[in-house]
Amino acid sequence: MFSPPVLFFLLILTLLLCLSLPFTCSSTHEGENHHQAQDLEAVRVNMDPVEKENLLGVMESMSSDRKWRVSNTNPCKPGASWPGLECKLAPDNRLHVYRLDFGTPPNPVCKTTAKFPSQVFELPFLQSVFFFNCFTHAETTISIPAVIRTATSLQQLSLRSNPALVGPIPPQITLLRSLEILTLSQNRLRGRIPPEISTLTSLIHLDLSYNFLAGPIPKQLGSLRSLVGLDLSYNALTGPMPDSLGLMGILQKLDLSSNLLSGPIPNSLENLSALVFLALSSNRFQGFMPGGLPKLQNLQYFIMDDNPMFIPLPSELGKLVKLQEIRLASSGYFGVVPASFSQLVNLTTLSLENNRLTGVIPARLNSLSRIYHLNLSRNMLVGVVPFDSGFLKRLGRNLDLSSNPGLCLNGSEVLESTKLGIGLCGNNNRIGSVLHPLKRSGAPSLFCNIVNFMFSVGIWGFYQNYL
Repeated sequence: MFSPPVLFFLLILTLLLCLSLPFTCSSTHEGENHHQAQDLEAVRVNMDPVEKENLLGVMESMSSDRKWRVSNTNPCKPGASWPGLECKLAPDNRLHVYRLDFGTPPNPVCKTTAKFPSQVFELPFLQSVFFFNCFTHAETTISIPAVIRTATSLQQLSLRSNPALVGPIPPQITLLRSLEILTLSQNRLRGRIPPEISTLTSLIHLDLSYNFLAGPIPKQLGSLRSLVGLDLSYNALTGPMPDSLGLMGILQKLDLSSNLLSGPIPNSLENLSALVFLALSSNRFQGFMPGGLPKLQNLQYFIMDDNPMFIPLPSELGKLVKLQEIRLASSGYFGVVPASFSQLVNLTTLSLENNRLTGVIPARLNSLSRIYHLNLSRNMLVGVVPFDSGFLKRLGRNLDLSSNPGLCLNGSEVLESTKLGIGLCGNNNRIGSVLHPLKRSGAPSLFCNIVNFMFSVGIWGFYQNYL
């Protein structure tokens, strides 16, 4: 044993050596840290073998752009990942697949023999998958395994413009509990909308447009209380619009156009106070509008052409001051153009063509400074067109007043009358002489006053058509 003075001397000597040669004293510790860092990096850049094999299965079934198994043995490696692939570091300190995009450059191009890869549902961290114009030749269906053990994180499933994607929407889609965006648009899907979709309560956007879906709209869809956008347009859906759609309290977009839906617009529609876009065109809706229509104070687009409504134009629309577009063409509306429409200061488009409207054009429409498209053609409107030259020049070809035999322009708008195909008031033509038969004495005849009255009540149109 060393005596205390000797031990103290040895300690001081060791300290002096370490100060003079720091690398010698720390090399062992630093070497251990270096190896640990290498081991950690190896874990971070490598994938779970099962997840990697599933990813390879997806890539090989979808794309022949490259030999995926040999092009990069670490698909998620930072700076060298595959196109269309996004990986992130998960809590287990490994990189995992979070997003897959196919069909749009620079993403992988889909081969003509591509089939829907069910392996995507076996990627446990996958949040978004997008297939655009991928299934174009070989018919395939949406294949979801009956049991999904790992894919609980998928938030977005988008399948767009796939003409060979056929068959029904599988009810197993309810296994994707985390879905927020489901887009199955512009495919060739058939069958009914599965009511089971209503269990996907996290859905924010549901787009099933441009398919061949038939049958009624499931009333269970009203359970999707988080839905902001619902697009079922361009299908073959039948029956009424379910009252339950009025339960979607934060819905902003509702597009049911180009189907075979019938019956009245349900009164529950008035509960959609957040609605911005409403499209119901090309259906078989009829009857009066909901009494609570003025409650839709956020509505900006009201598109309802081509429905057999056969009612007066709803003057209540004039209370929806945020409206930018109103399209109500070819729907059998009769009566006058409501003067309340002139209160829509944000209006840019008003399409009322091919109806049975009578009376005069409200003069105050001339004050709508934002309007750039106005179509009142193919009606039975009468009287002097109330628009000044500035209004007529601003709209130009976007103004259509044709096929209203009772309309005329005043004498100062000669050029505009030629462009619009409308006669000048007081000229020696049938229209002008009937509407404004001003004699040189300045007084209209009794017959002309009677004729003008007939126009104002719509009798003249009846006379022309049937007598």
